[in-house]
Amino acid sequence: MRLIGLAVVLAVSLVLAPLAAEAQPAGKPWRIGYIGTVYTRSHDAFSEGLREFGYVEGRNIILERRFSEGKAERFPEFAAEMVRLKADVIVVATTPAAIAAKNATKTIPIVFPTAIDPVGAGVVTSLARHGSNVTGISRLSSDLEGKRLEFLKQAVPMLSRVAVLWNAANPANASAWRETQEAARALALVLRSHDVGGSTDFESAFAVMAQERPDALFVLEDGLISRHRRPIVDFATRKRLATMFSAREVVEAGGLMSYGPSTRELFRRAAYYVDKILKGAKPADLPFEQPTKFELVINMKTAKALGLTIPQTILLRADQVIE
Repeated sequence: MRLIGLAVVLAVSLVLAPLAAEAQPAGKPWRIGYIGTVYTRSHDAFSEGLREFGYVEGRNIILERRFSEGKAERFPEFAAEMVRLKADVIVVATTPAAIAAKNATKTIPIVFPTAIDPVGAGVVTSLARHGSNVTGISRLSSDLEGKRLEFLKQAVPMLSRVAVLWNAANPANASAWRETQEAARALALVLRSHDVGGSTDFESAFAVMAQERPDALFVLEDGLISRHRRPIVDFATRKRLATMFSAREVVEAGGLMSYGPSTRELFRRAAYYVDKILKGAKPADLPFEQPTKFELVINMKTAKALGLTIPQTILLRADQVIE
């Protein structure tokens, strides 16, 4: 899947890549800070994107990677460290990290390629003319959660009760939760909220879900949730729950369905922003983008294990069907 203009940008980057090295001060590599929750394969797309623009780690860039491993309280510490290191750009992968970086510096450019709702979370005042040192890509779409819930309902026609696993402590999730509630009312579904604010909350959330016996599990992803994808999938498998995620990586790991923008392409697109900034662009002049392409991925092996027959209409709509 591709964001608008991505193919053109990458094609041009291959021609202009040698110029990237010429734009840096002689003998001084660029220092790029990276603050996330946990390493995933999607993060490799950022490094791949940088190479396509001519930036090679150890040659003309230094990548300072910091991962919280589920401890959000470490984000301010990481952000302060990036300021001390005099990073030229800071890339953040979750809203709490973006807020921490913004609080730590008003001058160092910050690129946020996986923002859920940067305006609602208070990261920026608007997507187009934010006038701040933070820019990137907003994953929020006006009907994204509604479409995800609709696809889940189509896959499980008898769907009635849905458990929603989410991190309410992440301010970016507030709008996603509201949209999920609105969509559930339109689809005549009953939602049960299961809030996890830290790594120790998952087992208790699973225990409550096991008692309530929902028909399906709907996951609002953020950095904390992403770090616990494996135990979430394992729990759903044991309890024979249909699941809906936003990232294809979870479906590849055994989840039933996902619908959302390609996480890899969002990270790859971050390299475009970094390149523009290192060549002199100001973050305030770079509007937040919004993805226009979303991918539906279905794991048929999981569907068969659950005894589900996925309707042909959904299979034809899917971007990938994992057998």
